[in-house]
Amino acid sequence: MSKQTDTSKLWGGRFTEATDQFVQRFTASVQFDQRMADEDIRGSLAHADMLCAVGVLSEEERQQIHQGLGQIREEIAGGQFQWSVELEDVHMNIESRLTQLIGNTGKKLHTGRSRNDQCATDIRLHLRSAIDLIAAELTRLQRGTIALAADNCDTIMPGFTHLQTAQPVVFGHHLLAWNEMLERDHGRLMDCRARLNQSPLGAAALAGTTYPIDREMTARALEFDRPTENSLDSVSDRDFAIEFCAFAALLMTHLSRISEELVLWTSSQFNFIELPDRFCTGSSIMPQKKNPDVPELVRGKVGRVNGHLVSLLTLMKSQPLAYNKDNQEDKEPLFDTIDTVLGSLRAFADMVPAIRPKVEPMREAARRGFSTATDLADYLVRRGLPFRDAHEVVGKAVAQGVATGTDLADMSLDTLQAFSAEIGADVFEVLTLEGSVAARNHLGGTAPRQVTAAAARALARLDAR
Repeated sequence: MSKQTDTSKLWGGRFTEATDQFVQRFTASVQFDQRMADEDIRGSLAHADMLCAVGVLSEEERQQIHQGLGQIREEIAGGQFQWSVELEDVHMNIESRLTQLIGNTGKKLHTGRSRNDQCATDIRLHLRSAIDLIAAELTRLQRGTIALAADNCDTIMPGFTHLQTAQPVVFGHHLLAWNEMLERDHGRLMDCRARLNQSPLGAAALAGTTYPIDREMTARALEFDRPTENSLDSVSDRDFAIEFCAFAALLMTHLSRISEELVLWTSSQFNFIELPDRFCTGSSIMPQKKNPDVPELVRGKVGRVNGHLVSLLTLMKSQPLAYNKDNQEDKEPLFDTIDTVLGSLRAFADMVPAIRPKVEPMREAARRGFSTATDLADYLVRRGLPFRDAHEVVGKAVAQGVATGTDLADMSLDTLQAFSAEIGADVFEVLTLEGSVAARNHLGGTAPRQVTAAAARALARLDAR
């Protein structure tokens, strides 16, 4: 092992030798948990106010702590704060600096609490703020998606199953399908926020404290809904972090599916949409290339977010109550998940409203692949044929169309009537693309009037948040 350090610790009273320098670096978390500095200061201010209110601190001491923490906050914001690995984490760094500034009063701040409940409080506060930012970006993406959908309620494109042409739809309908995924994501995010919004402050190390603390007071000051119920669970619970990462994994899966469609649609083989140049890059060797790098990168990032979810699940699966050092490993996956989700949403919220559909290539693609075959089958059912018989009739018509390279809408009436005498001259009304999408005039259907109404409902849901 490497040589030992002579740095004294705030917890070092029972130790007879200094911490090994390698172990000191290995166990430190300040490199990444310093991003919770503002939350740590906010929690300490609330704790100091409560200690004063119950008579543990004097008013003068409370004011000294406020003044010292205020200066520390300014130092951190201005980049003048000196972070130390020897002090292990964000909590000890701030407490040590506070004691430097205000003397022994700074040592009193930790009365009635532990780093265990302090850390649990900080991480909840930090994640709650992140959730609020993510919710705002998710809503912005939804607004852009809905607005683009509302502008394309009659832009016809092929709908696919198995990536094969299935039935005509409108572009707005497809975009609103994206929004439905995002709407569920938002609901899951808000559920997560509601469950995490309980204050563990006051649980101390694991068993509470003998001081006459007021946990309701600190919970209110930190805008939690209530204090947590059980001190053991308070310091060891990381369900909220796992739940957030589960939300994030599903959101990123949805963004990845959307990305896949964007990548396909921008290809010359599809040629359905145009992405603005600012969201694309070129090739170092092929001058003609315009690569959809933003959706490709978002599609790739889902792997790291899924990995972080598995990491946290694995982290917690064998831990006994209460707090264990293992839990230091919760922050890096959580923080990276926050950053990845927020960045991906910001990119999409800027990019999606700027998508420009290529109306004619979309329409032409919808004409290929016999996309109105189901409409012909439904037409025959309305004429009295059982659906299975109608299915067989249309299948034979499609087979001839494949052989001759002729779409159903381009066949003559005589040709169609050779497959069924039930077919009349009005059949061409259902074989047009416009007739096909308009016929599905029900809630959730592709008819332009239904898509317009669906976009209005989706926007109203956002406005009601």
